[in-house]
Amino acid sequence: MSDIYESIRRLFVPIRREGYPFIAIAVVAAVALGFLWEPLFWLLCVVALWVCYFFRDPERVTPVREGLVVSPADGRVSMIANALPPPELGLSDTPLLRISVFMNVFDCHVNRSPVSGRIARIVYTPGLFLNADLDKASEDNERNALIIEAGAARVGVVQIAGLVARRIIDWVKEGDALSVGDRFGLIRFGSRVDVYLPVGTRVLVGVGQKAVAGETPLADLDASGTGWVYRAS
Repeated sequence: MSDIYESIRRLFVPIRREGYPFIAIAVVAAVALGFLWEPLFWLLCVVALWVCYFFRDPERVTPVREGLVVSPADGRVSMIANALPPPELGLSDTPLLRISVFMNVFDCHVNRSPVSGRIARIVYTPGLFLNADLDKASEDNERNALIIEAGAARVGVVQIAGLVARRIIDWVKEGDALSVGDRFGLIRFGSRVDVYLPVGTRVLVGVGQKAVAGETPLADLDASGTGWVYRAS
């Protein structure tokens, strides 16, 4: 029975309620326009299914270990470099290690905490909607930035809007405590998430690698640590 339950759970992935209005619009449009021209009905049914897929929120199994940094987003590791964090955060006046994960419109867009800790600061900054895969998107695009205090380390997490994205949604506030892998927000329709870490942090991924939010280890703040524990999230 457990195998059957697990198969059903994987098939019917939960959908975030933020997607309900978009699904309803697609369904109503499919029915209404389908009366005018039947091919439109089937086309908009495909759109509705894609919207359901976009707002999916699958369970993840998160590796838990002191110092381990996991991916905050599903997508492709697009950049690994030393860069200045957003000035509004006041995180550092010198470059930090930045790992960027780019999400396309087919990736799950629920963002998860890369570390366990307390949210010390959240700053929203209006901006442009350039291609989130560009380096200058870190400075020019609309973004929402967080500082998470993880023990002695302060980790910056920046949600960056992209060409299609027009809304960054957060479910947390300053002072909240997060466990690694906890959901904290999403970005609608294509975007990027940057993680800023202390220089010297051991990187565990490469540019071009596929990352899974809450599961893929990106870096290690404590290279001496051994043994990982896993938990569902």
